[in-house]
Amino acid sequence: MNSTQKLHFISGLPRSGSTLLAALLGQNPRFHAGMTSPVGSLFSGMLNQFSAGSEFAPVVDTAQRRRLLSGLFDSYYADQGDKQVIFDTNRSWCARLPDLLDLYPQAKVIACVRNVAWVMDSIERLYRATPFENTKLFNDEVERNTVYSRVETLAQRNRLVGYAWAALKDAFYGAQSKSLLLVEYDLLTQAPEQVMRLIYDFIGEPWYPHDFQRVHYDAPEFDEALGIRGLHRVRPVVELQNRTSILPPDLFAQYADLSFWRDGSASAAHVIRIKNEQQAAATPAHA
Repeated sequence: MNSTQKLHFISGLPRSGSTLLAALLGQNPRFHAGMTSPVGSLFSGMLNQFSAGSEFAPVVDTAQRRRLLSGLFDSYYADQGDKQVIFDTNRSWCARLPDLLDLYPQAKVIACVRNVAWVMDSIERLYRATPFENTKLFNDEVERNTVYSRVETLAQRNRLVGYAWAALKDAFYGAQSKSLLLVEYDLLTQAPEQVMRLIYDFIGEPWYPHDFQRVHYDAPEFDEALGIRGLHRVRPVVELQNRTSILPPDLFAQYADLSFWRDGSASAAHVIRIKNEQQAAATPAHA
């Protein structure tokens, strides 16, 4: 990265539109955006080497830590020198908001969100679509045996959905929440241009006319390595798809009421959300 480039971040819940958002942003020739990058894991690994208990902690001061951590982004995106804005995607960024804004005070984090019950439903659909594969989302037969054990596993605080939800909630109520924008998946698919215009306003960039009828993104090699096909495949047309959940009713109800971002009274975060069931309005709510 060079000194003129801007860096922003995409985070949030799985199966909530982060890959779709990256695909749309990537249509802008000034932007670079993609699916989950390894920078988040590298960031955490390097930070562990600096921290208390490490033999290197006493010999790496704060200024050196900042340079080394920012150097990760510089090195990883060195081939994107023709792009003015870089978006790095990782679910861990919501848990790293203080670190990111210390390194990049002007950075923004866009977090994609969705009713957690529908997140679980979406993952379960992908799981059932690959019946002869033991996906790496689950460690053993105890975890993958039934839809109940699968959803319970995903909801744990150190697993795919539970970790992302907890990190998002941490950022939403944290001191740096003013730099956070939450985007509801249903609204992004229902009113994509309205939502994208609000995102452009949030990051302070001039509008680019996106094509919502021809969107493309797929990462089959990455998804096959996880043993769950279609995890990062984007449909070509951006539209809301209504369907009936495949989760048992009791399981769906258990996770349907976890959308804490619907009440922004205790947060300075920005939220693009549906006002009510009858009216879909792309309006940022800044409490």
